[in-house]
Amino acid sequence: MNPANAISARGLRIAIVQSQYHHEICNGLSTGAVDAFINAGGDSQNIVHVHAPGSYELVAIALALAERADIDAVVALGCVLTGETSHDRYICDAVAHGLVDVTIRTGKPVAFGVLTCITIEQARARSGGSKGNKGIEAMHAVIAATRTIAEIRAGSVVARNPVAIGASR
Repeated sequence: MNPANAISARGLRIAIVQSQYHHEICNGLSTGAVDAFINAGGDSQNIVHVHAPGSYELVAIALALAERADIDAVVALGCVLTGETSHDRYICDAVAHGLVDVTIRTGKPVAFGVLTCITIEQARARSGGSKGNKGIEAMHAVIAATRTIAEIRAGSVVARNPVAIGASR
């Protein structure tokens, strides 16, 4: 991460809800998310880590966590692989829409750290392998969104990349 764009998790309490389906993959995502939180200055004691049976259940558990006053944001981690039927598409759509709804209903950011891969090899590559770790990216996104929302609510948001209003492209 570019130091100019460094994010700080200091003082934040973040919940991680992790699917137990594709356990190896989700553990890799979770390890990345926890490391990213700590590397951003967060205290490991300020991580609330819970498990969901599968990715579909991430939504209900994320909502319960986001409704807690002591939780600033939620990172949802899971893995859905393409199968022989269209079942994976229904799950992915439901989870994506459900997590957005949690954010809208609670005003707290929920990061979508759910891999939607065709093969287990692709998932391995994205959970700490050659393609990086989407758990790290989800944690960075939720920390940055939490900080930006706090600035907006405090009336202290500063334009980081000001663009002239009405400027032509």
